Amino acid sequence: QLDTEWPKSKNESHNALCYAKNYTGLKNLYKMVSESLLHYFFKTGGVPKSILEKYREGLIIGSGNSNGELYKAILNKETEETVKKIASFYDFLEIQPINQNLSLLKRGKASDRNELIEINKKITGIGEELNIPVAATGDVHYLNSEDFVFRNIILEGQGNRNLEEEGYYYLRTTEEMLKEFDYLGSDKAREVVIDNTHNIAEQIEDLKPIPDGTFPPVIEGSDEELKNLTYTKAYNIYGNPLPELVEKRIDRELTSIISNGYAVLYIIAQKLVKRSNEDGYLVGSRGSVGSSLVAFLADITEVNSLPPHYICSECNHSEFILDGSYGSGVDLPDKICPKCGTLMKRDGFDIPFEVFLGFEGDKEPDIDLNFAGEYQSTAHEYTEEMFGKGKVFRAGTITTIAENTAFGYIKKYFEKREVNLHPAAVRRYQRGIVGVKRSTGQHPGGVMVVPRDKDITDFCPIQHPADDINSDIITTHFNYQSISGRILKLDLLGHDVPTIIKMLSDLTGVDAINIPMDDQETMEVFRSVESLNMKYDASEMEVGTLGIPEFGTGFVRQMLKDTRPTTFSELVRISGLSHGTDVWLNNAQDLIREGKAVLKETICTRDDIMLFLILKGLDNKKAFKIMETVRKGRPLDPETIQYMEEYDLPSWYIDSCKKIQYLFPKAHAVAYNLMSYRIAYFKVHYPEAFYATYFTIKIADYPGNLVAKGIEAIKDEMERIKSLGNDVSPKEKSVYNLLEVIEEMYARGIESKPVSFKHSDKLRFTVPEKGFIQPPFRALEGVSDSHSISIYKEAQNDEFISIQELVKRTKINKVAIEALREHGTLDGLPETNQMSFL
Repeated sequence: QLDTEWPKSKNESHNALCYAKNYTGLKNLYKMVSESLLHYFFKTGGVPKSILEKYREGLIIGSGNSNGELYKAILNKETEETVKKIASFYDFLEIQPINQNLSLLKRGKASDRNELIEINKKITGIGEELNIPVAATGDVHYLNSEDFVFRNIILEGQGNRNLEEEGYYYLRTTEEMLKEFDYLGSDKAREVVIDNTHNIAEQIEDLKPIPDGTFPPVIEGSDEELKNLTYTKAYNIYGNPLPELVEKRIDRELTSIISNGYAVLYIIAQKLVKRSNEDGYLVGSRGSVGSSLVAFLADITEVNSLPPHYICSECNHSEFILDGSYGSGVDLPDKICPKCGTLMKRDGFDIPFEVFLGFEGDKEPDIDLNFAGEYQSTAHEYTEEMFGKGKVFRAGTITTIAENTAFGYIKKYFEKREVNLHPAAVRRYQRGIVGVKRSTGQHPGGVMVVPRDKDITDFCPIQHPADDINSDIITTHFNYQSISGRILKLDLLGHDVPTIIKMLSDLTGVDAINIPMDDQETMEVFRSVESLNMKYDASEMEVGTLGIPEFGTGFVRQMLKDTRPTTFSELVRISGLSHGTDVWLNNAQDLIREGKAVLKETICTRDDIMLFLILKGLDNKKAFKIMETVRKGRPLDPETIQYMEEYDLPSWYIDSCKKIQYLFPKAHAVAYNLMSYRIAYFKVHYPEAFYATYFTIKIADYPGNLVAKGIEAIKDEMERIKSLGNDVSPKEKSVYNLLEVIEEMYARGIESKPVSFKHSDKLRFTVPEKGFIQPPFRALEGVSDSHSISIYKEAQNDEFISIQELVKRTKINKVAIEALREHGTLDGLPETNQMSFL
C-alpha cells in the first residue's frame, strides 16, 4: 500500500503489485514487508511511497487494481499531466477484467460498465504513449470461480463484511482472459494478456525464498574453547591420563561436533547456562542433549551419559559397571576407594551418544534448555548481548484455522443464509478452509540467531507477534520451521521447575546441587507415604508424590503403585513410560501385572532398545536402526524381525516393540528426574518450604478463602468436585489437584495462617515458623497481581487506619475489598476515618 505521507489516517492509501526479479529485489521486498509490519502497520501492512522508492532496486512494480493510485486518479478525473506523472512511476500498468470492478458501480464511483471499459482503454493508451508495458492481471484470490464461497466463509468468520456475491477473482485461462479484453482488439488483447505478461515473467530469475545451506553464528575460537572446557573438567574428575573408555568417548564426540561445525552451538549453550547458574538459577536440559558427554563436561547439562561408575574425588580412581546390572550410577552401593580409602562418588546414566547426533555423528544437535520462568527473558537478553542487536529474533509461528473453528465459521455462515447443509457438504467446506492462515504468534522459547555477516532479511521479513504494534517483541514473519536448519534456532524455554528449585533454596538455605541422591526417605515417597509422617490418613494417598513434577498426576501415581520403584533408574524408566505413546498402557503395564517382566526389563525409553540389543549381541548399527524405527512408531520389516529372532531376546520383546508409537529420550527423563528428586527431598525434609513454594507456583488457582475455613470445608469441596464426574470443568480439576496437596499438608500437621497486612507478602507464600505457611495477598480470589503489589507496598509504608484509607492508598476495587473482608483481613478495621468522642 502506497502512502505519500504518514500517519496513514491522514492520507489515502493505494495498492500496487511488487515482484522480486532477483535476490536484491527479494531482500528489498523482505525489508519493505518488515517496515510495513513494524513501523507503518494500521489495520494492515503498508508503507509510504518513499519507502517503496528506497527499496525498489530489483523489484518490478505494477500499478495495482482499482484501488491502485493510477486507476483512482483516472476514476477521479485527475488532469492528464497528473495521471501521466503517476503512471511514470510504475514498471508496468495493470488492467483487469471488468467484473472485478463492479463494486465501483454499486458504490456510485462509476456510472456503468462502459466507463470501466474506458478506464482500461485509457490505461492502455497511457502505456503506449509513455512506452510502459500494460499487462492484464487477474487479482486472483482462489483457483475456481465457485471457490469464492470458501473465501466468504473465512472473511465473515473473521468479521469482514466485504463479501462477494459471485466468484470473479478466480484464475482465468488464457482464452478467458483474451475474451475479457476483446474490446481492445485481438492484437492488443494478445499483447496485454500473453506477450507483456511473458516479458515480465522472463525478467524474473529463479529465486528461492529461503537460501539453501546452513548459516550458523560464529564465535571465534569456539572449537578450541570447547576442547579446553571438555578436557579441563574430564581431567579434574577422571585424572590425566583419562580412562580409555572416557578418552574414546570424548574423542569420538569432539570429532563429530567440531568436524560438522557444531562447536559454536555448544559454546552458546555453555555461556547461557553459566550465566543463569551465576545468577542463582539452575537450568534443566531437555531432549537428548544429556546423551552427550561433552555437553556434561562443558557444564551444559548435569546428566553424565557414561555407563554407571565409581569415581574417587581424591585420587581419580574409577570403576565402570558395563554388564547392564545397574541403570544408573546413583543406585550403586557405597564403596571405599581401594587405592586411597576415600568414599567414592557414583555417577553415570548409561546413555549412548548416537541418540543425540545420530550413528554417524552428523545430525545437527538440538540443544533445548529449561530456564526458570522468571529468568527466561534475561536468557533471551543475554543471547542478544552475545550476538548483537538485530541478530536475535523470537521464532515466529503461524496459527491456522482448525477443524472446530472451521465448523463454527461454516455453521454461522449458512445459518445466516437459512441454508441447511448436509454433513458431507460441511466436511467439504471444512477441508477447503482448514489450514488457512489465521494469525501469527511466537514460539514459547525459541529464538533465531542470524550470523554477523548476514541480515535477517536474507532469510525472511520480521514483525510483531499477532501484528501487535505495542509489543516490544520482534519475531520472524515466516513460521520458524521454514527457516530452522538455515539459521540457528535456540530453545530457551521458561519452566516452573528451575523456579521452584530457586525458591526452595532461598527459603531453606540449602544448595540444591548438594542434595544427596541416595536419600532413602526421599526415595520412599515414590512408593508410599511413610516418610511424610502423616498425622492422619488423607484421601486416596498411597504414594507421596503429590506436587512433585513428573510424578504428581493421577496417571503417574497409578504407575508408581503398580511398580513400587526402589531405585533412581526405575524412576527414569517410569518417566519414559509416562511420556511415551503405547509404551505403558496395553504394553509394559500388562507385562508387569502378568509377571512376564519386571520394570527394569521393559522398554521404557528409546535408549533402552539400543543398549539392550547391543548387550544381547546385536550389531551396534542395526541396534541403532531398530531403536530409531521403534521410537518413531514405524513397523519393523520382516527381515529385521527375523534378525532379532536369531538372538536370545525375551518372547514378549518384539511384540512390545511393535506396539510402540513414540519413545521418550532417556537423557530427557534423567534431567527431569534429577530436578524432581531434589524437589521430593525438600518435600520430605523441609515440608513448609515445599508447600509454600508449590502454592506460589499454583497461585492462580489457589482457593484462599476456602482454605481459611479449615480442613473440613476443604474435604467437602473435594467431594463436591468428585461427585461431578465427567461434568467437572478444567478449572475445577485444577482446584481439585490443589486441594489434594492442601489436604496432604494439613495431614502432615502444617496449617495456613490468615492473610495479614503485617505478615503477608504480595505474591509469594512464606514460612513464618515451623508448622505454618503464610499466604500472600494474591492467594485470595478477587485480589489481582497489581492489587496485591499495591496493598503490600502501602502496608510496608504504614498501617491502614480504615477501609476508606486502604482504598484511597491502594486504589483497589470493590471485588478485592470483598475478598479481604470475607477472609477476615479487614476485621477490626473501621469503614471510614471518622472518629467519635464519647
